[in-house]
Amino acid sequence: MQFATGDLLYIAPFLVLALSGILLVLAEAFYTGKDRTALAALTVAGALAATVTSVALYRHMGAGQSRLLLDGMLVADRTGYVLTGLFGVVTALAALLAPAHQRAHGWVIGEYYGILLLAAAGMVMLAQAANLVTVFLGVETMSIGVYVMTALRRRSRRGNEAAIKYFLVGAFATGFLLYGMALVYGAVGTTSLVQIQERLQSGNLGLLTVGSFLLIAAFAFKIAAVPFHMWAPDAYEGAPTPVTAFMAAAVKAAAFAAMMRVFGQYMGGDKLPYGVIGWASPMVVLAAITITVGNIAAVRQDNIKRMLAYSSISHAGILLVGLCAMGLGSASGKASLVYYLIAYSLTTMGAFAVVAYVGNQANERLDIDDWAGLASRHPGAALAMTVLLLSLGGMPPTGGFFAKFYVFKSAMDAQDQQLLWLTAVGVINSAISIFYYLRIVTSMYFKDARKEIAVTRSAGLAFVMAVCPLVILEMGIFPNWWLTL
Repeated sequence: MQFATGDLLYIAPFLVLALSGILLVLAEAFYTGKDRTALAALTVAGALAATVTSVALYRHMGAGQSRLLLDGMLVADRTGYVLTGLFGVVTALAALLAPAHQRAHGWVIGEYYGILLLAAAGMVMLAQAANLVTVFLGVETMSIGVYVMTALRRRSRRGNEAAIKYFLVGAFATGFLLYGMALVYGAVGTTSLVQIQERLQSGNLGLLTVGSFLLIAAFAFKIAAVPFHMWAPDAYEGAPTPVTAFMAAAVKAAAFAAMMRVFGQYMGGDKLPYGVIGWASPMVVLAAITITVGNIAAVRQDNIKRMLAYSSISHAGILLVGLCAMGLGSASGKASLVYYLIAYSLTTMGAFAVVAYVGNQANERLDIDDWAGLASRHPGAALAMTVLLLSLGGMPPTGGFFAKFYVFKSAMDAQDQQLLWLTAVGVINSAISIFYYLRIVTSMYFKDARKEIAVTRSAGLAFVMAVCPLVILEMGIFPNWWLTL
């Protein structure tokens, strides 16, 4: 493989995260203190350094410009750097959530921070992928790290069960991914996404169709799309809350970053995605089922983590709508998807920060009834959660409202209005989702607390709980600035 030394500059965020992660894993081996707050601070510094680097490279790249790196394995463009910056921010927030939760719940393990950064490095690889091999390496680097983090609370039987389920389902997804890549390679004779795009019309359509369908199934496992979603509620519930937050926000965003590259950009076009052999044909059905099943299942949940898990499944369906619109040539498809990923990731991190705040080792308070009277005892936490839940439900003036609006608008702009029916399904289900989000708001504000609510206090938790709702409100009041990214 040949590459210019200058290519290393364009992958600086990846290098910062990877090297920081390796150094933190080594530092843990020699760290003698009981408190891991210093490791958390170093993790935040490394993640923010990657974010600042991605911002600088974003400004360096011109609008619409791209540059292939490392002999075509990666691509540098503004979309990749925006998503890289998002992964850096979410990683920093996940590090801020961890110290207090680790102390309160008895899983003070320093390896968490190094693994967190290494998983984020895999996400950056997905955001800049230009080859199926790079996609595979990014997916596995990210996934293995999250498998390990899910099982870090070793004495928790529920956590061990969640890790095993997540790992086994992930192994199946890897099989689908590799088999799909092999068939695509057999159809067009290359793993380069750029060359695949050039050879789509002349390749073996049968192999290409089956291969693309297997790739859809593999990514559907990663984003917990129906019917490949059964691992998500158990994994979300059993994992430590900071890990659940990272899993729900960053992992889903990274998987969609890869799908945007593979399907929306390199396998998109005017004719290929739709029709008998097009990948959009099964994906629109997957999107409709995922939105509907996720919402219906969330309505029945009394456990907040499981409710947010099914909610994230429904959001994955809405993101699939935007992906189909992007692949079908909608001019606003890419912008709406990136906006949605930013709004959803920050909202999810904030919501799980409140979940981590409300509870301790004796009682995590995961049942909705356990949140009764939270507004009278801890009004700041209740207000933050209310804003975040309204954003998840798509209520103005939050970023979640405009995120859904722009995705559905891009779907309506797709060629021949082929996604009009899917937009209607999404809008109806978004209205239904308000019901189960307001259940928590009703419990916090209109029910009396049955006993004192002990919480987990820390500066990191307070920061995340304050910043995420403020940014979400800003995204809802001034959305145009974010769209220009």
